[in-house]
Amino acid sequence: MISILVAGAIGLAVTLLGTPIAIRAFTVWGWGQRIREDGPRTHLEKMGTPTMGGVVIVAGLLLAYLATRFTREGGVGFPATGVALVIAVVGFGLVGFLDDFMKVRNRRSLGLTKIQKFGGTAIVSLLFGLIVARSGDSTGISTNLSFIRPTAFAMGAFFLVWVFLVLTGTSHAVNLTDGLDGLAAGSSALVFASYAFIAFWEFRHLCFGAEGIELRGCFDVNGPAMLDNAIIAAGMMGALAGFLWWNAAPARIFMGDTGSLALGGLLGGLAITTNTQLLLVILGGLFVMETMSVILQVISFRGFGRRIFRMSPIHHHFELAGWPEFTVIVRFWIIAGLCVAVGLGLFYADFIQRGGLE
Repeated sequence: MISILVAGAIGLAVTLLGTPIAIRAFTVWGWGQRIREDGPRTHLEKMGTPTMGGVVIVAGLLLAYLATRFTREGGVGFPATGVALVIAVVGFGLVGFLDDFMKVRNRRSLGLTKIQKFGGTAIVSLLFGLIVARSGDSTGISTNLSFIRPTAFAMGAFFLVWVFLVLTGTSHAVNLTDGLDGLAAGSSALVFASYAFIAFWEFRHLCFGAEGIELRGCFDVNGPAMLDNAIIAAGMMGALAGFLWWNAAPARIFMGDTGSLALGGLLGGLAITTNTQLLLVILGGLFVMETMSVILQVISFRGFGRRIFRMSPIHHHFELAGWPEFTVIVRFWIIAGLCVAVGLGLFYADFIQRGGLE
């Protein structure tokens, strides 16, 4: 429990104190945000705001995770679960950084091509999936399809493809949500808080005990692996809270693709390593809503020549409908919080239904 609190505190401190330094440095280096020409006119005033703030977020998480190695019993160690999640964060963050850097260098709102993005995320997802699959027997991470727990549906070799779909899909969903000041950071922090709870709950209710005692409602997972999940989720939650201090409207810095892809990759990774793959659809319901709005808009326009929304993702629709930006952000945070509440309710209801006593 102490290591989880330490991770959250250090993640918060690093981004809260380090982001102002990044703002000054990125301003000097000319790392300013490029704005879509077809976007809301009110966004043009954000042109030139420092971007790539995801670098600070990722640094906050890494320092938080490394610090906990010295506050845990058993000394310094790096379980396979933690290594895989760190690879997901850094790998997806690197792809996002390259995308952001090309936008800044070329002074336009387009960076990497779609093929380059998918290629980069595919390599990171493959590496993450291989580590998880090879350590599954010792960590309790199942390669079966999972909702709140692993199901009987074995994916076999398709597991690596599924990992790619989950991590890449989630990263792009968070990227689409990152269109208003603080929207992605605040919403993601809520989901990471839920994963800190889920992972810690699984850690506290492991399926082992005195001989002859039947444990009900427990989780057949490895303790250190689940503790690492909780530490990393708490570290990222703290890092996002500190970053949000500077990213809240009116934002003084944006996380860029560096941050949004890293956040999405980590969310997908946590869904895999906590055996709650499909539960992420509920916990991250806001991200699903944003993504579906884009998909429906494309299908409607290309298939029928008509738009469903004034603009997608859907947060821009409400902006163009006359909602103040801050109103859209807060109301979408509320939606994100409700989705997290429903997801955690289902998780706990399953635990109770299976005979859990706490």
